[in-house]
Order: sequence, then C-alpha cells, then structure tokens
Amino acid sequence: MRITHSLNSVLERWLPEQRLFLKSDDTTRFVRLSPSTQLVALGGTAVVFGWTIIASSILAIDAVTAHGTRDESRRSQDAFEQRLTDLSTERDNRAAEAAAAQNRFSVALDQVSRMQSQLLESEARRRELETGLGVVQSSLQAAVKERNDAVTRLTEAGEAAPVARTAELQAALDIVSGELSKSATDRADAVRLAADAKRVADAVTLERDQIVARNDEILSQVEDAVSISVKPLDQMFRSVGMNPDEVLSTIRKGYSGEGGPLNPISYSSSGDADITQGEAKANEILITLDQMNSYRIAVEKMPLAMPVKSAFRYTSPFGRRWGRAHEGIDMAAPVGTDIFATADGEVIFAGWQSGYGNLIKIRHELGTETRYGHLSKIKVKVGQKVSRGSLIAAMGNTGRSTGPHLHYEVRVNGRAVNPMTFIKAAQNVF
Repeated sequence: MRITHSLNSVLERWLPEQRLFLKSDDTTRFVRLSPSTQLVALGGTAVVFGWTIIASSILAIDAVTAHGTRDESRRSQDAFEQRLTDLSTERDNRAAEAAAAQNRFSVALDQVSRMQSQLLESEARRRELETGLGVVQSSLQAAVKERNDAVTRLTEAGEAAPVARTAELQAALDIVSGELSKSATDRADAVRLAADAKRVADAVTLERDQIVARNDEILSQVEDAVSISVKPLDQMFRSVGMNPDEVLSTIRKGYSGEGGPLNPISYSSSGDADITQGEAKANEILITLDQMNSYRIAVEKMPLAMPVKSAFRYTSPFGRRWGRAHEGIDMAAPVGTDIFATADGEVIFAGWQSGYGNLIKIRHELGTETRYGHLSKIKVKVGQKVSRGSLIAAMGNTGRSTGPHLHYEVRVNGRAVNPMTFIKAAQNVF
C-alpha cells in the first residue's frame, strides 16, 4: 500500500486523480480513477494501438511479397516455355534442312551412279573397239603383206596392180578410225561428267555434315534445357517426402492407353535401319520430355496452391507446440475469409470433429489428403468433386481455437507433413 501510495503521489503531478460520477434519481455515486489506474489504462491503450499498427504492416508486407513472388514465378515459367518453343522450332527447321540436304545428296548420288555406269559402258565399248581395231590391224597388215606380195609377183609377171583390193582395205581402215575417235570423245565426256558429279557430291556431303553438326548442337541444347527443367521437379517431390520413381510409375499407369489398327510392316532392303547418334539423342530427349510431362500431370494433382488468397498472417508453424504435435500450419484472418481447395480431389468428410471444429477433408491422387479446420461455414458436401481453386469454406473460430484462423494440414499416405514444404516447393519451381 505504501508503494502504491508513493507511486500515486509521484504520478499525481501529471495524472491527477479523476472521478467518474454516476447519478440516478435519488442517489449519486462516483468511481475514483487513481493516477496508477490511469497509467495502466493509457499503457494498455498504447500497447493495443501499437500492436494494431505492427500487425497491419506485417499483413500489408506479406500481401505485397506474395503478389510479387507469384508474378515473378509466372514470368519465369512463361520465359522458360517460350525458350523451349524457340528451341523446338529451330530444331524442326534444322531437321527440315537436313532432310532437304539428304534428298539433294541422294539425287547427286544417283547422278554419280548413272555417270559411272556410262563411264563403265564407254570403257567397255572402248575395249571392244580396241580389240576390234587390233583384229582389223592384223587383217590389214596381212592384207598389205599379201598386196605387196601380189604386187611383187605381178610386177615380176608384168601384170597391173589390184587397185580394187587396195581401195576396199582403205575404206575399212577409215571406218575403224572413225569409231575409235568417237569412242575416245565419249570417254572424255563421261570422265568430265563424273568429275563434275563428284564435286557436287562432295559439296552436298559437306553441307549435310554441317547441318548434322548443327542439329547435334541444337539437340544438345534441348537436352540440357529439358534436363535442367526436370531436376527441380525431381527435387520438389523428394522435398515433400515422395519417391519420384513411384510418382512417375503411378502417373504412367493411369495414362497408358494404346490402340489403333495394326498394319503389316514393310521392311526396307537399303540397309539404312541402323539408329544414328542423333536419333539416339532425340529418343533420350523424348524420354525426358515424357518424364517432364508425367511430372506436370503429377504436379497438377498435388496440393501446391495456397488455401487463403487474401491477406493473412502465419500464427503457428508445423511441429511441436505446447508439448504436443501440431500437424499443420495456422493462417489468421478475419471471420468469413474465403478458403479454397489446394488441388483437385473428392470431399471425404465435411462436418464437426473434436479439436478441429468444423472440418473438411479432401482426398487427392498420389496418396495425398488435405484438411481445413476451425471453419465458420462449410460450402461442400461429402462425395463432391472439387477443383484446385474451388471455394469450399469460410474461415472461422470453431473447435479448440483462440481466434479466427485456418488450420491447414497435408498428409501423404496418412502421415502428416509440413504444408509449407509443398507451398515453398511450388514457389521454387513455378
């Protein structure tokens, strides 16, 4: 009492005692407000006012930060998709150029083959003519020898020379000489055409090699881009406690339909059925793209969205709290704040449950389940199918709760995991 009296004496200089009079028809009463009481009231008012300003600032900063992060993630995703589209377009263009070069190379090879055939025919004809010329020369030499012998004999006998026989031999010699000249000309033309065709084939081969090298470079860029894109998805599934191989296996089981008419296969005898290095790399890229597409399907089925889209404040994390396990996170906002489903799924519970108050449970694919507790209103029914972003409830203060907030849980195969792991994984990837 002495301490209180001394405190009041000190404070009375700035906070004089006040009296609050309460009058009725026949009596008058008053309430005495001592300086210490006034100090406590003023201090409490200042604390409440300061807490209000700090909480409002935190909510405003969280809202601005979340909006900026979503915009940056959306821009990054758009830029990455545009880059993949550009690389795919460039790859298709280079593939078309390679196909055209291959066609030109095939045409040039056909021309070289025809020219070589003509050259071989000319060479065979030349050999035949040379053989025939040798026979004719032998016959001519024999005939000349016979003529000389005959001339000698006739000269000795005093008879006239056989002019008709000499003219016949000269005509045969002229015919053979003409055929030999024509064969030599044809051979020279065939050699020249073969040389031109070889130059064209070399140029086409060089162009094809350049296009193949460019295609290999593009395939390497696409392969690197796809691998870089798959890696964060793989890490995301591991960070939330899920085996990526099991996730991909589950997705492929659900998306493995095949069909269509089966026609006989026509086999080629050209010997070009071997798989080239470029085709093997392209097949690897297709396999990686299929893996990335499977990851995309899995991501669409996982609870990666935010259950609260308006301003809120995190009030309790996942983990131990007050000596017990807190198997979710708490997001505080005014009563009636909209609550949204974080992934596609089916409502398996919608009602009251001890501790949770009004509770909604949604079962998703890949063994995941989400829970939304302390709701003021439930806007879905058991068995109802919901989509990501569907309005399912309103925030409240039901069950074991100290104020309006949402208790949000994520379970994988029945085991509670930290929902922030899913939320941060989605922000890191997208």
